[in-house]
Parts: sequence; structure tokens; C-alpha cells
Amino acid sequence: MIDIIIHILLLLILPPLLLGVINKTKAWFGGRKGPPVLQLYYDIVKLMRKGIVLSRTTTWVFIAGPVVTLATVVLAGMLIPISQFDAPIAFAGDLILFAYLFGLARFFTTAAALDTGSSFEGMGAAREVTFACLSEPALFFALLVLAKISGSLSLTTMLHSSTSAFSVAMAAPLVLVSIGLFIVLLTETCRIPVDDPNTHLELTMIHEVMVLDHSGPLLGIILYSASLKLFVLGTVLLHIITPFQMKTMWMNWPLFIMEMLGLAIIIGIVESVMARLRMRHIPYLLISALLFCGFSFILLLRYYQ
Repeated sequence: MIDIIIHILLLLILPPLLLGVINKTKAWFGGRKGPPVLQLYYDIVKLMRKGIVLSRTTTWVFIAGPVVTLATVVLAGMLIPISQFDAPIAFAGDLILFAYLFGLARFFTTAAALDTGSSFEGMGAAREVTFACLSEPALFFALLVLAKISGSLSLTTMLHSSTSAFSVAMAAPLVLVSIGLFIVLLTETCRIPVDDPNTHLELTMIHEVMVLDHSGPLLGIILYSASLKLFVLGTVLLHIITPFQMKTMWMNWPLFIMEMLGLAIIIGIVESVMARLRMRHIPYLLISALLFCGFSFILLLRYYQ
């Protein structure tokens, strides 16, 4: 019971800190002081106290978009284990639910953007679903690799097996999956080089353009959901790239926090040393993620023959 409580607390409290670490890392690379690490917490609280401005053309879909997105990402976070501990919700086939929860969140986000009647937001929605057609297969291939290694269709068993089954023979498939998942993480969380969450240039905006009409608490929910998605996908990635855990069980919680902060620093470094890709080059990056995960699955099949 204590493990479940800690899981929920980390899931709800830690995510905004990750974005603060990313922004601080980027500021350090740029020779700037940058915003405080806890800035996103302040922004969310401030937005929750403000009013909501709604267009006359919008319907309930516009309000449901951020709310459903938050609910689906939180549920996805309850399906993944943290460190050596089991997930609060686990059953056979939950990997399918995990993947499609992100699809449901994307559907309501794009529907809310289209509900405004703005062609500008429609452009962003079209870009979002187009790139999702390439990132979702990569995620499924990565989950198939973990399912093959573990012999299970439950995320808890799959992710724990990626830790216990680590060997020289499994190194190549897991490295390829890690690279593919890292690209998927950057795509799903709208990070550079796929997207820039700080840009407001019409020709380069993808996710940011879909939330321009949201304000107040709705915008706060969107910012919080984005940090939650980074936390959830980052946790999945950490199970693969950090297979070694502490023997003292309670020490795994602070170790996990340090690993997540380290992942945030790595993302900040990547965003500092790379420029945003041109729009026509983004599909090539996503196809490479799909190929990394697909070749990993092929290598695994040859290993088991």
C-alpha cells in the first residue's frame, strides 16, 4: 500500500520538475540564468486562478480536450511500474490500453483544436495526426520487443523483465529499442528536434498551435499533462536504459528520482546542441525510430530461433 501511495505522489508531483530541469539545462548551455526550476509549478497555480475565455464557436469538445487528455495520461501512469515496484493497475494486455490511451488523448486534443473553427489550429492538428501515424507504430514495435523478452502482455512484467533479462545477447535489441523510444518520447512530448514548445512561428508550430485558444485552468491542465506524458514515457525508457537497481528496496525510490532528473538533463542537452528540424525532415526521423524498433524485433526473433 505504501508503494502505491509513493507511486501516485511521484506521478502527480514530480513531472513539472522535469520540465524545469530541462529549461534550466538549456539556459546553462546558453549562458543564461534561466527561469527557476520550480517555475512550471508557479505557472500552473497562477493559471488555475484565472478565468476561462471561450469562443462562441466552441462546444463542449473544446473543454473536454484538456480534461480527457489529463485523465488518460494519469491512467497511463498508473499502468507502468516505477523502479522495482509493481504498477497500481496491471492485467494481461494492458500494453494495448497504454498505447491507445495516448491515442485517445491525441484525438481529443486535435478535436478541441478543430472545434475552434480556426484553419490555423486545423493545420496544427493535421500535422499532429500525420506524425502520430509514424510514432505509434514505433511504440508498438518497442512494446512487442519487451513482450517477446518477458513472454507476457502485462506492462509490469514486461518492464521488469527488461531489467532482469539484461544480457550481452539482449544488448543490441535493447539499445535499438532505447534509441527508437527516445525519439518517440521527443515526438510525443513536443520537444526539439521534432517540435519546439516555446515557438510561435506559424510555419514551424505543431502542438503549440493547437492550444493557442486555451486559457486559464484549461491551459494549466495542458501544461501539466505535457509534463505528465514526459514522466510516463521517460519511466518506460528508464526501465530499458538503466537495468541495474539497488538491492535495498526503499533506496530504489530516490534512485528513480535521480534517474528521471538525469534523463531531463539529457533532453535539455539534446535541445541545446540541436536545432529544430525542417518540417519535411521530421518524417525521416520518425521513420528511423520505426526502423530502430522494427529491426530490434527482427534481431530478437533471430535470437529465439
